[in-house]
Parts: sequence; structure tokens; C-alpha cells
Amino acid sequence: MARTKDPAIRSLLIERAAMMLRTREPVTLRSVVAGTGVSTMAVYTYFGGMDGLWTAMRQEGFKGLAAVLDTVEPSADPVRDLAALGAAYVRHALAAPDLYRIMFDAGFALEDAKAADETLHRLVSAVERAKSAGRFHEDTDPLTLATHSWVIGHGLASLVATGPLPRQVLAQGVPMLTALFTGSGDTADRCRRSVEQGWQMAPVPTADGP
Repeated sequence: MARTKDPAIRSLLIERAAMMLRTREPVTLRSVVAGTGVSTMAVYTYFGGMDGLWTAMRQEGFKGLAAVLDTVEPSADPVRDLAALGAAYVRHALAAPDLYRIMFDAGFALEDAKAADETLHRLVSAVERAKSAGRFHEDTDPLTLATHSWVIGHGLASLVATGPLPRQVLAQGVPMLTALFTGSGDTADRCRRSVEQGWQMAPVPTADGP
């Protein structure tokens, strides 16, 4: 009878590899199991090898992103929700920069590509709601606008989480998203208020703290 795999060991190895990325340690077959109490064979048992471990880490990043996006409850203001989803995206990137880096490494496949696509679909749904509410032009393509919103969030998150810029740069999300959404038909003042309300959940430092 085949031995049942222990999901705790799988999680342990993913977390160990992520921690090593965070501390800039070389992630190898031997180093990833060092000090864990499991043998190198566990990497093959649970992932089929190191490539499988990287694939699992990439999937774990999108799983975490989906969980963070799920914390954004739909409100009566879909434009606010769009900005809030962007803020949640940034929070995820800054909370787990190690997994965030590998999420977009196309050199490794995803275990469940559909699950990753669902993260973008959350933005698409918010755009569709805003369009139905008359906030965006009738000819607005939800996928295109959602993608543009994602690009803004991803660019800011990457520059701060894995790049050289300070967190203060995240405040630029408000004017950037406002410009994007007003270009799609929303009125400037109303749009700005909606975006400010949604983006306030992003981890932007204040004068009183980091």
C-alpha cells in the first residue's frame, strides 16, 4: 500500500525554500532540506524534483494572492472595489516578496493555471460591475481595463517589494488609477474619491509610522 503523503511536509519544504529566497540563500536539493528533519528524497516524493518545488512555490504565491483578494468585500461602489483589489495585490506582494518574485517566473509551469487566472477575473468582474453602473463607457472592454489596472498594481509592487523604491511610491497608485478610470469614462471628482477609499488599504507609510 502506498504511503500517505503528509501535507505538512509539503508545506514545510515550500516555506523553507521561500525563506531561503528571502534571505538570499542558494536553494538546492540539499540546502532546502537541511535542518528540516526530512531527506532529499522528500523533494522527489512531494514535488518530483526541484523543478516541481519551484512550480509549487509559484502556485502557492497565486493561492496566497487569491486569499488576499477574497478579503475585499464587494461594495456599492465598484470603482472603489477595483482600487481596493489593487491595494490588496500590493499588500500581498509586500507581505510575501519571496513568493511574489517567483509567481511570475514563466520558466516553471503552474500546477493550476485556472486558479491563477481567477485572480485576474476578480478585477474583470469589478470592471463589469462598474460598466453596468454607468461609471465606464459602454464600449469599455473589461479584460483590457482589468489588465491595465493589474499592470499599475504590479509595477508599483515590483518597484517596492523587489526593487529600489521606497513604500512612499505606492501613493502614486491613486493618481495613476484615477487617470486610468477617468479615461474609461468615470467623472474625475467621483473617481478620485472612489480610488482614494479603495487604495487606503495599501501599505503606504504615514508621517507617524513606516
